[in-house]
Amino acid sequence: MTLGHQIAWDDTVLPFQLDASDIRGRVARLDGVLDGVLKQHNYPHQIEALVAEMAVLTALIGQTMKLRWKLSLQVQAKGAVRMIATDYYGPEKEGDLARIRAYATYNEELLTDAAPFDQVGEGYFAIMIDQGKGMTPYQGITPLEGASLSDCAAAYFAQSEQLPTRFALSYGKSIEPGVPEHWRAGGIMVQHMPKASPLMAKGEGTGEVLQAKDLVQGDDEENWRRVNVLVDTVEDMELIGPSVPPNDLLVRLFNEELPRVYEAQNVRFGCTCSEERVRQSLSIYSAKDIQTMVTEEGRVTADCQFCSAHYDLDPASVGFEAEQNDNA
Repeated sequence: MTLGHQIAWDDTVLPFQLDASDIRGRVARLDGVLDGVLKQHNYPHQIEALVAEMAVLTALIGQTMKLRWKLSLQVQAKGAVRMIATDYYGPEKEGDLARIRAYATYNEELLTDAAPFDQVGEGYFAIMIDQGKGMTPYQGITPLEGASLSDCAAAYFAQSEQLPTRFALSYGKSIEPGVPEHWRAGGIMVQHMPKASPLMAKGEGTGEVLQAKDLVQGDDEENWRRVNVLVDTVEDMELIGPSVPPNDLLVRLFNEELPRVYEAQNVRFGCTCSEERVRQSLSIYSAKDIQTMVTEEGRVTADCQFCSAHYDLDPASVGFEAEQNDNA
């Protein structure tokens, strides 16, 4: 089933469990989400590829977020890429779509013709979870390791959460007859189910550099090895998925592992910026402070890094003194 170039399983995350292996996972397919994220910017192709990869990771990891929770992934680096940031907003209520947004900062003069991940350099990978008012946010940080952002994410789960995790991702520009060129991405995530701790346990970890193979023993180790061998057989076109539904992919890969699928989560591009939020962020400043922010045109402006929205405000209307005057 398609609508234009949109396919029925685009912009979805399908959770599943392998009953024979005590392993869970998700299959993600992104199309419109990537269009929404990338069309806001004019990134070089290396940066587009990194943002696309980060968006797929965000969809795969974020699907576990509860209603109204927020997941943020962030890469801080010292190479041509300085930051890649993504947010996943859990649905407001059951049946709603989740939202994803992303952006990157980089030094264009340092970009090379090398592979996208080679533009990153040293740095760290972080996951943050905001459960809402009254709850202490969770944050975990690990060094960047491996040859891709997905390797960095897997290393994070092994070191910070002690959860054996594997990602297989594919992403790129789709060129189809009669259809505008656009980005598509897809991926699969498998993770050994924890014995005692939740997905995002609030421990500090062991401090050791762990890999997935260090975290399983006995039958669990054999199950994990077998499922990884099956994941190794997945092809790029199966992950991107224009013609392979997620259910069919799971049957092809894991038929003997007794895959059990759950309800898919639909996702869309969505930014939370607004003029009201800009005004709120400026409400802590005095009129004197606001004057230091005024442009040559006599305005206070702000730009959203995620969606490129531009806000143009009268300086007399912002700041806590303006609020006091308005309430007088």
